[in-house]
Amino acid sequence: MSTKLDDVLREALSLSEAERAEVAGALLESIEPPADVDVEQAWREEVARRMAAIDAGQARTVSWEEVREQLYASLRAARR
Repeated sequence: MSTKLDDVLREALSLSEAERAEVAGALLESIEPPADVDVEQAWREEVARRMAAIDAGQARTVSWEEVREQLYASLRAARR
């Protein structure tokens, strides 16, 4: 690492957790490509559709614990 990078990293690591999270978010945003407006709109519509289905009782939610167990069961079965 360069001296400048070492200095920046050392200073960043001395920040509070919340400040480090803010720095990390800003760094990630600086290297991510700009969001595709059409994709963002499609996701908003999909989220709204799914929430409406849940509210109407037409969809069932699944806990993370249940999903994780199903994934592990699938992995165990695939290894056999």
